[in-house]
Amino acid sequence: MSDARIDVHLRPRASRDELLGLSDGVLYARVSAPPVDGRANESLCRLIASAAGVARSRVSVVRGERSHQKVVQVQGVARETLEASMRAAQKRRPGERRR
Repeated sequence: MSDARIDVHLRPRASRDELLGLSDGVLYARVSAPPVDGRANESLCRLIASAAGVARSRVSVVRGERSHQKVVQVQGVARETLEASMRAAQKRRPGERRR
């Protein structure tokens, strides 16, 4: 298996940790941790690892450590599998239908 990379738009200091969904190949996520000392990045990696069903050690931020726009790599998972896992794990908003 190859490593998958996915573009992420992260909003730190949110009320909760959650994946909001994929749009045009970008994963939108928010975490409650502040963007201090890498805490928001760590929370994002834990969130993605949990949704993808892999160990936290296999997930890393490879670009954008100090930005809202990031590239995250997940080792040992195909991109298609990763995107499907992210879609399955995303939270539905009240009144929103799944397509």
